Amino acid sequence: MVGLFKENTKIAIDSIKSQALRTSLTVFIIVLGITFLVGILTLTKALENNLFGNFASMGANTFSMSRYDFSAEINQNDVEQKVNPIISYPEAKEFQDKYNFPFTSTSLSFTAASGVEVKHQGEKTDPEITILGVDENFCPNKGLEVTKGRNFNSFDIDNNNFVCVLGSDFEKGLFKDKNPLDKIISIRGAKFKVIGVLKEKGSTFGNSQDLRVLIPNQLARSIFSAPNINYELNIMANNEGLLDEAVENAIITMRQVRKLNPVEKNNFGIERSDDLIQTLGSNISAINLIAVVIGAITVFGSTVALMNIMLVSVSERTREIGIRKALGAKKKTIAWQFFTETLIISQLGGFIGILLGILLGSIIALSFGFDFVIPWLAIIAAFITTFIVAIVSGVYPAMKASKLDPVEALRHE
Repeated sequence: MVGLFKENTKIAIDSIKSQALRTSLTVFIIVLGITFLVGILTLTKALENNLFGNFASMGANTFSMSRYDFSAEINQNDVEQKVNPIISYPEAKEFQDKYNFPFTSTSLSFTAASGVEVKHQGEKTDPEITILGVDENFCPNKGLEVTKGRNFNSFDIDNNNFVCVLGSDFEKGLFKDKNPLDKIISIRGAKFKVIGVLKEKGSTFGNSQDLRVLIPNQLARSIFSAPNINYELNIMANNEGLLDEAVENAIITMRQVRKLNPVEKNNFGIERSDDLIQTLGSNISAINLIAVVIGAITVFGSTVALMNIMLVSVSERTREIGIRKALGAKKKTIAWQFFTETLIISQLGGFIGILLGILLGSIIALSFGFDFVIPWLAIIAAFITTFIVAIVSGVYPAMKASKLDPVEALRHE
């Protein structure tokens, strides 16, 4: 039995070699479909892990208020789209003072500057650092974990202490893998003592989340004075069951701060972390579905092409089949030989397609700063797909070859 299997496999490989051009074209079509399918699934898996990891760390019980309303539906009949005014510091501070919903904590923060140099003992970073003005609630409300040292406390913020919390990249960059705690850094001539280092967050669409310096709000306001600074409010509800009520209360409070009358629409945006996660999940699912559909169409084309090449092969080798049958070859032996050819071609295309798909997906993912994740589900799906292709496209030609009459086959020229 083993000897027969080896013989059929050898015959199948020799036949594939003799039809190199047609086989190559068929393999190419299979490779194209599997590469696209695995590549897209690899990329979306990396995107999913990166974005979901960032938002999941915030939990499902947080929301933010800012100038931008990403969830608002744009009225196509509007001649002009209204731009919301910035949330100024007095407004943000008034909201923070007035908003007293139970079991919530509010963080006030803003991006003070981007593209800043940070110095330490003669060493300096590239001008790519982002400076954030924050308070003691910023890190917990944004899902940021301090892995070394400590977070800000209310004493630091209320007394405008010259202390800072750094992103993880500073430890291996500016401080050359030395412990940065209690070291002094310089930002625009102001000296800050490092009290904490954040857990690594990675990059999102090429923007590093680990090249940030957090400093107290008032110090950031004094060092980086600029007009029209937009402030952001992040609120955490300690009881997830009260999140809906907390959001409604926050909307009412902000409307009061902005003195909006009852008929006026909100002129600010509010984003819930759970809404963002659901939106991301829906978008990624849609991308995966499109990838599967396009991959399925391509694979269907390769199935038809593979079946055609096997039918042509059966027709061209009719005399060979007749000779083998005359010498005692059984129907199942002939069928298995042709099915083996189909299986080898489809699995070869699938294997190459999987490798190229993973390579393509990982290159694109890494170029966007996403962590590469081996897409085991996509690999399994690709192997199953190519096996189904082999069965669908190989059974009929194999059965046709096995049913040829040996006498008629020997007469074939």
